Amino acid sequence: MLQRGIKRPRAVIFDWDNTLVDSWGTIHAALVETFEAMGHRPWTLEETRERVRYSMRESFPKLFGDAWEEAARRFYEAFERLHLDNLAPAPGAGDMLAAMRDAGFCLAVVSNKTGRYLRAEAAHLGWTPYFHRMVGAGDAPRDKPAADPVHLALAGSEIAAGADVWFVGDAGIDMEIAHNTGCMPVLIGAADPLGEEFSFFQPKVRFGSCIELASCVAAL
Repeated sequence: MLQRGIKRPRAVIFDWDNTLVDSWGTIHAALVETFEAMGHRPWTLEETRERVRYSMRESFPKLFGDAWEEAARRFYEAFERLHLDNLAPAPGAGDMLAAMRDAGFCLAVVSNKTGRYLRAEAAHLGWTPYFHRMVGAGDAPRDKPAADPVHLALAGSEIAAGADVWFVGDAGIDMEIAHNTGCMPVLIGAADPLGEEFSFFQPKVRFGSCIELASCVAAL
C-alpha cells in the first residue's frame, strides 16, 4: 500500500544483512565458534540478533580487548566456511531489486559486513549488476553509522545524499546513518519502530517486507 506523502527517490541505499538477505544463522554460528575459541560464553541467537550492529573494527575491541585481532581471524575463518552455503535472499528481494533497476532507480548497498564478503555474496546471488556500488566495512575511512560509506556509495552517480535518497534497513543503526546524511530513513522488517533501539533515530517510513516496499515504489 502506498504510504501518504512518499515521493519517488532518486536513489535507494540498502543495508544488506537481514534487509536483503537472511544471514542471522551464519553470523551466529561464526560468533559461537569465535566466543568458544576465545574462552567467552557464546551468545544465544536472540542475543546475537540484539547486539550485532557495528562493524568488527568497532565492536571486537570492546568484546575481546587486545586479543580482538585473533578473535577476528577466528570469526573470518568460520564465516568464510559457512556464509555462501547458508545465504538466503529475503522474500521478494531479488524481484524487487530487478524491478527497481529496470525502473531507473540508482541502487547501492552500505553494510557493516566486510566488503569482500558483501560483494562475494552479491555475486553468488547474481545481484551485482543491480547496484551502482556496494560499500562494506573497511571500504570507507569510517564505517556505518558514520556518513563516509553513504558518500562513497553515491560517488560517481551525480546524486548527493539528501531527502531524495532512501536508506533502507532493519535496525537502529540504519536509521542513524540516514539521519547523519540527511537521507530518508526507511525501516523494513518486523522491528518495532517504537522500541528502544529507535529512541534517538526514528524511521519516517516503514515497510513490513521487500514485497511491500516494491509495491509502494511501483506506484510512485
